Amino acid sequence: MIIALGADHAGFKLKVFLSERLRELGFETLDYGAQSEAPYDYPDAAFAVAEAVSKGVARRGICVCGTGIGMAIAANKVRGVYAAACNNKEIAVISRKHNDTNVLTLGARIVSDETALDIVRTWIATEFEGERHESRIQKIHRKESDPGQRTNFQGKATICDHPLVQHKVSIIRNKNTSVKEFRELVQEIAGLMVYEVTRALPLAEIEVETPLEKTRAYTLEGKKLAIIPILRAGLGMVEGILRLIPNAVVGHIGLYRDPATLLPVEYYCKLPGDIAERDIYILDPMLATGGSASAALSLVKSRGGRRISLVSIIAAPEGISKVHEEHPDVEIFAAALDRHLNDHGYIIPGLGDAGDRLFGTK
Repeated sequence: MIIALGADHAGFKLKVFLSERLRELGFETLDYGAQSEAPYDYPDAAFAVAEAVSKGVARRGICVCGTGIGMAIAANKVRGVYAAACNNKEIAVISRKHNDTNVLTLGARIVSDETALDIVRTWIATEFEGERHESRIQKIHRKESDPGQRTNFQGKATICDHPLVQHKVSIIRNKNTSVKEFRELVQEIAGLMVYEVTRALPLAEIEVETPLEKTRAYTLEGKKLAIIPILRAGLGMVEGILRLIPNAVVGHIGLYRDPATLLPVEYYCKLPGDIAERDIYILDPMLATGGSASAALSLVKSRGGRRISLVSIIAAPEGISKVHEEHPDVEIFAAALDRHLNDHGYIIPGLGDAGDRLFGTK
């Protein structure tokens, strides 16, 4: 596990002590300042640690100031970060079990070095309980997805939190949902998301004649659409979208991960010849690390695509940050924003491997 550490001048010595002890325990640590006891503003360290956690550079973060309070306030301004000031083990345990905190803040003027280390070890070892606490965490995630809360990603990310979408997402998360039902629900969720995904399509005014009189009406203003699933899991979303926009053309992108470099490698790409003229929706049910999605976006752009959106069902903050770091012009749509990636790159809580569950190959 990689742990990011930061401190102001008041927390510098305790940060150094914790970093040394954590490395002895086998953890990899990243140091985001301060580098001495010279005056250093706590928000600078807190923001740096929080950004590392939000972007998936580090799994957890620890920030130290005089009391831990300022660090917690600052770190919580970064989307996807849940920080708590824990100056005893009991609070540290509850912060993990009930609140799924990913940043711990400590007060160097409140706790001794050994007490702080005891708190840190307890906090790292404690798992989130989920269950009744999961729905409460999800409410926080949805609030973060409000338009006014989208300041920590370079581009725009929209979470489609319609009750029907959220109901169906809860069913596909269930490990006991059958392949048939899972496949049908993924199509239904993709279809429902179309309403949000296509909200900005322009309309042209026309005149139609009803059985009673002529009236003004509206039609899509000549837009040409393309949907491009990333193989193989993206195929599960295609039919649901085509039911509502049947005139869209369908391209395909195939990528695999090179076992040596762990980078995405293209093995298939078939796009419409007029891709530059189309509004493009790339489909990938799980936006985890963001590597495949970013590679697909780069591939489409290299072929002339310009107006591109990414449509996923479950997204992790690390994936959103990766895509918007490399493609800040791309809008992301998802049905749920989950907590983080685990050490194997799976979204937590997620739903497992979408491809295996769609095609029954698990």
